[in-house]
Amino acid sequence: MPRKSKYKLKTHNISKEELGLQIARIRKEKGYTQVELAKKMGITQVLISAYERGRIKPGYEIISSFAQALGVTTDELLGLKEHKSTMKKPSLKILKRLNKIEQLPPSQQRALLQTIDNYLKGVEAQQ
Repeated sequence: MPRKSKYKLKTHNISKEELGLQIARIRKEKGYTQVELAKKMGITQVLISAYERGRIKPGYEIISSFAQALGVTTDELLGLKEHKSTMKKPSLKILKRLNKIEQLPPSQQRALLQTIDNYLKGVEAQQ
């Protein structure tokens, strides 16, 4: 019969709901949609949603995949180490323009954002 260990291991009880919220928060901070993250990881958006909502508890392999896809450590993802935001605050020039865009009618906002998206895709293709 095995003997009881005299060593006490520190346990970290992170619930699947907490982990899901952490994944969603970092995903949004990095600017990914669920679809984009799913594509990057090679899984479906439905699975991303299930993990983020805490419906499925991810195993160590999927936690590692999330960390790699999101560009963070597994410790940061699990909340064992504080995740430092890498998001840069927008400049005052950008914020002023965003305020003007938000005052436009929805149809004009969509047209302008589509133009910006197309421009950015062109820039990314050149790089």
